Amino acid sequence: MILIIDASSPGIRLALQVVCCSVIPAKAGPPIQKSIETDKQSTALPIEVEFFLTENGVTFRDLMAIGIVVGPGSFTGIRLGIAYAKGLSIGLGVPVVPVNAFEIYLERTPDAFVAIDSGRGDFFVGAHDLVPMIMSIDEVETQQMKYSSTIGHKPFDLTDALPVITRKLSGEIEPVIPLYIRPHYAETNCKSS
Repeated sequence: MILIIDASSPGIRLALQVVCCSVIPAKAGPPIQKSIETDKQSTALPIEVEFFLTENGVTFRDLMAIGIVVGPGSFTGIRLGIAYAKGLSIGLGVPVVPVNAFEIYLERTPDAFVAIDSGRGDFFVGAHDLVPMIMSIDEVETQQMKYSSTIGHKPFDLTDALPVITRKLSGEIEPVIPLYIRPHYAETNCKSS
């Protein structure tokens, strides 16, 4: 079983997939996913993960890997999700696999331009040939013309992370590092002081 955790945006999103030998078998059935609305990710995350596993007949010992969405998104939510996933990983002796929102969006539409509203008047953008960065709406309007479609205006389907994680499990797993495209307020204020 692979558990995927996303706390990078408001609430918590979880997905679960039966996996055998790092390959998703045809008979496994569709992945299971759940979205939880909460204002208190820090207290809800461990409770909701345990409940999600239990309601699907899975124990922590059934997990062979944990996927974690590393951003972009909420500074606190990303750190919380990573810390929880790493704690589970250490306790269970299973790998934790980072996946970012751009990889998830591009899994379904590999030739798209991804533009995610940052909530601050600009966009987090990326594409198969473009490293994640920040762009203004004017830059997005110009750059998106180079691609067949623009995505990111709707939340990604968390189950699209499963093939990405499965591929990463078959190679060397990269370190789990938050994908912060913009410095946090504290970093910005500290530099200007």
